[in-house]
Amino acid sequence: MSRRAPPQALQETSGQAATDDDPRAQAARRVVRGGKARRAHRQIPTRCIPGEGLKQQWATFAGGLYGSTRDLLPIFLVVVVFQLAVVRQPLPDLGSLVAGMLMVIVGLTLFVRGLEIGLFPIGDALAYAFAHKGSLIWMLVFAFALGFGASAAEPALIAVADKAAQAAADSGVTAETAHGFYALRLRLLICAAVGFALVVGVLRIVLAWPMHVLLTAAYLLVVVISPLAPAEVMAIAYDSGPVSNSVITVPLVAALGVGIASSVEGRDPLVDGFGLVALSTVMPMIAVLAFGALA
Repeated sequence: MSRRAPPQALQETSGQAATDDDPRAQAARRVVRGGKARRAHRQIPTRCIPGEGLKQQWATFAGGLYGSTRDLLPIFLVVVVFQLAVVRQPLPDLGSLVAGMLMVIVGLTLFVRGLEIGLFPIGDALAYAFAHKGSLIWMLVFAFALGFGASAAEPALIAVADKAAQAAADSGVTAETAHGFYALRLRLLICAAVGFALVVGVLRIVLAWPMHVLLTAAYLLVVVISPLAPAEVMAIAYDSGPVSNSVITVPLVAALGVGIASSVEGRDPLVDGFGLVALSTVMPMIAVLAFGALA
């Protein structure tokens, strides 16, 4: 005789059968399976030997110093050659110049290392966590918040918004007392545009929208809106895209895209994970141009 299944098992089986036909449940399982499948191929860490981790960190840091020096050497050579050969004057305050160069090399090395061990992994971890929850809405909310917060902290955007507000006050476009409000409003508009761009980018990864179609439509919109915007807004709009995607935003956005593409089944991180930076560059242009045309 066959043994009768317990009531709890029957309830679980019937519940599983009921949810198998739910499209949202199927999408969630596909996302989770994609993330688990990719993580199954990760290398299992070996036992840590005392002192080996520190030696490896020092070796990695030394390699980073070499790479930063190699990358910055052309800039230093241009400055020295033009100062000595074209301007024909000695280098002013040579000690401070050398000290500044060393600080730049060490700072760039630490910054790149921090991205590798901190910001890049967080994008993959958070993307997998949201994919495991199976909630596209929360993933989109997180993408908008990440884009808004990261661009708001960009030093380049803060500087450009302040300069734009000062120029507008000097030319009489805005009152001198409205300098801070103009800069804050410009920053908030650009940050919201970057957040919206990441929402569109995440939807593109999940729904497999063609990237070239989105970018073509976006830049065509820039061309169409540009003649309608005031002349004093047009140049600021064109600069707003690049300055909103700099040292803070780009690493986080790239990590987010690769992490989501790695967690969604059927998506290739190399093909589908990139392109968010391009979207977050063109969207601020559209937002500032449209605001200038409608204001």
